[in-house]
Amino acid sequence: MEGKKEEDEKGVEKEAELRLPDGTTVKLPVLVDAAGQTFVDVRHLQTATGICTFDPGFSSTASCQSKITYIDGQKGVLLYRGYPIEQLAKQCSFAEVAYLLQYGELPTVERSMEFQEKLTYETMVHEHLIRFYQGFKPDAHPMAILVGVVGALSSFYENTGNIHDPLQRERACTKMIAKMPTIAAIAYKTAKGQPIMYPRNDLSLVENFLYMMFAVPSEEFLIDPVKARALEIILILHMDHEQNASTSTVRGAGSSQANPFACIASGIAALWGPAHGGANEAVLSMLEEIETVDAIPEFLFKVKNKIGSRRLMGFGHRVYKTWDPRAEIMKETCDQVLRKLDRNDPLLDIAQALEQIALNDEYFKSRNLYPNVDFYSGITLRALGIPRSMFTVLFAVARTVGWVAQWREMACERTRICRPRQMYMGEMRRKVPQDIFPEQQWPVEDESTVLRAKSPGLNPAPSRLLGRTVSVKWNPNQHV
Repeated sequence: MEGKKEEDEKGVEKEAELRLPDGTTVKLPVLVDAAGQTFVDVRHLQTATGICTFDPGFSSTASCQSKITYIDGQKGVLLYRGYPIEQLAKQCSFAEVAYLLQYGELPTVERSMEFQEKLTYETMVHEHLIRFYQGFKPDAHPMAILVGVVGALSSFYENTGNIHDPLQRERACTKMIAKMPTIAAIAYKTAKGQPIMYPRNDLSLVENFLYMMFAVPSEEFLIDPVKARALEIILILHMDHEQNASTSTVRGAGSSQANPFACIASGIAALWGPAHGGANEAVLSMLEEIETVDAIPEFLFKVKNKIGSRRLMGFGHRVYKTWDPRAEIMKETCDQVLRKLDRNDPLLDIAQALEQIALNDEYFKSRNLYPNVDFYSGITLRALGIPRSMFTVLFAVARTVGWVAQWREMACERTRICRPRQMYMGEMRRKVPQDIFPEQQWPVEDESTVLRAKSPGLNPAPSRLLGRTVSVKWNPNQHV
């Protein structure tokens, strides 16, 4: 997959000219993507000139080419494989959108059933892996558990590690999508101290997640279709979002040809950061801090005047300079859930009032601060009974579908290992003071000292003497 070289009206390939400090110019190829966005190809700039580009945060740098997700931040557009997110969220199931992201096309009815069945029979995890959970502290954060357990998957499913084998890639991707809801639910049950619930083959992935989260062996558990559909929409909205921090982490790890489970674990670790995956928790905390609708003007005054650490959470986005297209769907879903479940959440009243006041405030309008997907998702998840500690875990369950699709795309292209440059600002070559740090001498065999452990019948280990090298003689009969 290679971006098209842009041509002028006469069909001549366009080039950009870069004027260097010494007055010489370098011609760089100009590429254009499927949406008409122009890119200057600087891949060979350093080798040709010794000059590097500087772009911390990669705000103006494309790290890869991809056919999976398209975002137009100026117009508020989000497409999965060319399909608008609004249509997919309203018309498709979790499995159908997951299929789309993996294979590039929406499935036929037959393919959809086959894919759903394939996922169903991969939802269980190895019994030995379940014992792995017992090694975590009872109060361990579910995301900590998730990182550890997903990283351990490669030791249980060894026929998935050859990334150059299409069958092993397919097997790894299917297992990851199917097992993530189970792994997440067991993490929750572990934290709660409740018995784990095994997945059922008569339930969809979304229904199974609710079942494994909230069912107990002592009574029957009925799946609420309203909750299941709301959760499905939330998962679809969060499946992929182009080259964000966690997705770039997955691709970066994958470029080293690490096993796919380790790559996904690295993505989970990146998502755990509050600047990435914890925004909806922060929105709930903000709404709770405001307490009442009447207190909104005072809160916004503090935000605008930077009094204390007040920030308007759930507004604005690194990419979108207008409405986040997922935000409107999330707002509708929130309204539907609260109405159908007959829930009266005072935080919703505060959120709706805050939204209207902020949208009509010139301070926020001039800064392109519009509601994003996180603004209403926290209230919706709370209405579904999802505890706050599981918000980011749920995000990881959804984003795993996108991570797997991005990893598969990268693996098929045999991408070079990621190796960013840096702008070094530290000290240049210095000399180590010889009077303080004299050159260490190689030990002489007859002067070597055997270190003895502090065990019954053995002498205590001697202290290391200044200026004397102490070596340890290895005993091949030592057992552990």
